[in-house]
Amino acid sequence: MGTLLSGQLLFAALSTGALYALIGLGLNLVYGTMRLLNVAHGDIVMIGAYMAFWSFTLLGLSPVVGIFLAALAGALLGWIVYQLLFRRMLASPALLRRLEGNSLLIFFGISVILQNLSALAFSASQRGYRYLDEVHHLGDVAMTGNRLLALGVALIICLAAYLLLRFHIFGLAIKALIERREAALIVGVNLDRVQVVSLCLGFAVAAVAGVLVSTTEQISPFMGFPFTISAFIVIILGGLGNISAGLVAGFLLGAVQIYGVALTSASFQSVLVYGVFVAVLLLRPQGLLGRGKAAR
Repeated sequence: MGTLLSGQLLFAALSTGALYALIGLGLNLVYGTMRLLNVAHGDIVMIGAYMAFWSFTLLGLSPVVGIFLAALAGALLGWIVYQLLFRRMLASPALLRRLEGNSLLIFFGISVILQNLSALAFSASQRGYRYLDEVHHLGDVAMTGNRLLALGVALIICLAAYLLLRFHIFGLAIKALIERREAALIVGVNLDRVQVVSLCLGFAVAAVAGVLVSTTEQISPFMGFPFTISAFIVIILGGLGNISAGLVAGFLLGAVQIYGVALTSASFQSVLVYGVFVAVLLLRPQGLLGRGKAAR
């Protein structure tokens, strides 16, 4: 019991949960506004991680600078994907009815392309670098600088997203589109602009998460799939399209993983995470933290 109440576990749960919340936020923006099943989400995380790695090792740029470069690259990639693949589909009522299935196949293709291009360009070997790996102590809690950086950046972005959705006119437009697409169009919401910005933001957030991941663990072209699964678990826990609840769900998943492993063993990590996912789908498919959104 003393171990479960330790500050070390609490810090680990917070840092892990903040990263899950950030990754889930990017996916939820894309799914919530457009119902696009982005199974390549984790591969955008991978792209951000490689941008930070090469910026640091080749150019000597701090990963803090890499955060902005990755966000810009992610947003640009999101804009290209929207303009080339989804703009026409979202504007057509006939294609809109098959949007989720079509988007799943399209993003699966994008995932395969990104993974294999990265493997060809960078090799499949794992890579890593050392940044802010010195240990800081706060009482009995040992914290590395890179995990403190990841926690701080993730919290800032999640808080900014919450404030945007709650108080800014564009955030209210995003919420209107999530709630009811047809009603948002009737009241004058520019659907095309909200959709493209949401996709760009979703990709940018995922790329930033990749930068944070690269400071704490090794990266490879095939690292993205677990992050995709984690992001889907987060939005299932929070309720599909419920972005605010998804942020809370990220921290909940982090707590389940860290405290669950402390009670059992590291070999049970995947069992715990996927077990929660299956249990929620069976017992409360609308999500733990609020009503689910009806599919359009």
